[in-house]
Amino acid sequence: MKILYGVVGEGMGHATRSKVILGHLSADHQLLIVASGKAHNYLTRFFPDVIEIEGLRIIYESGSVDRSSTFMNFVKSLPAMVSRNVKHFVEIGKQFSPDVVVSDFESFAYMFGMSYDIPVISIDNMQILNRCELDIEIPKKYMNDFLLARAIVKSKLPGCAHYMVTSFFFPEVRKERTSLYPPILRPEILDAQVTRGEHILVYQTSATDEGLLEILQKFNVSFRVYGFGHRQEIGNLRLLDFSGDGFVQDLASCRAVIATGGFSLMSESVYLGKPYLAVPVRKQFEQVLNSLYLEKLGYGEFHESLDPRVIKNFLARLDVYGDNLKKHAQDGNTKILSDLDGLLESHL
Repeated sequence: MKILYGVVGEGMGHATRSKVILGHLSADHQLLIVASGKAHNYLTRFFPDVIEIEGLRIIYESGSVDRSSTFMNFVKSLPAMVSRNVKHFVEIGKQFSPDVVVSDFESFAYMFGMSYDIPVISIDNMQILNRCELDIEIPKKYMNDFLLARAIVKSKLPGCAHYMVTSFFFPEVRKERTSLYPPILRPEILDAQVTRGEHILVYQTSATDEGLLEILQKFNVSFRVYGFGHRQEIGNLRLLDFSGDGFVQDLASCRAVIATGGFSLMSESVYLGKPYLAVPVRKQFEQVLNSLYLEKLGYGEFHESLDPRVIKNFLARLDVYGDNLKKHAQDGNTKILSDLDGLLESHL
């Protein structure tokens, strides 16, 4: 079977998740991958047929999504984006002619499938906003962000043959052709040897937040900090360059995690049984939602910012969160891979 697989370029979680699915599919199917941005650069290291397309780039300012700059950049880039993508659109139709399309929140592959009346399977975590009945109270101050995020997700990939939604929390599905699965985990996480060391892993996405380092230095605790782009020892802090193996080892052996509300790292931490203090990127409601459910399940805490009191209280409750995390169970990626094979065999 020929499969066109689209991967959105913003954030590495989509790319690492798709690598798992693509590795599984490559054994029995012919694949053509379309991806933009970081996802393209990453996937070309592992697969031969990866076409670079143009996609939306989210712009951040001071640790927050800059919506106006993101929109203006999109408008500015739109003519070149359309021109380049249309060229690929035509070439794929002539030279590949897929039987099925799979999209990880990626619009090009989805639109190709819809244009040629080819079944599209959606695999991502975002559709939980639209296709599930969220059993959690959304604070009023986040309500506008929630409504905007849900509207965007709803309009992104309508009318797919099936939606495979990944999540570490499981609200009731409210729409047909939708199924929920545990998060897709990369082999490095599944194979990791879990221990409980003394360090706290910190993942900081904004290298300009020097105030965080000052806060962490107030504790008699070892912190291994990723995201500042260089290696340095500062008292109880060890700043580290990002490396796949080193990061996974530090994650598997840490006492707890302090990071944003990103889905991939949070899901990996939950699987490995690591308490998590989440500080979502501002104006990214998906991260807020992840953090709200994290706190509801008793796996950690959700805070809008960090200060010594927040960290002290979090560290004091690690045993409680650790006990709650023992209730989480997941049999690797077995269920979603099996069901995906079933969907493809049935030709949807």
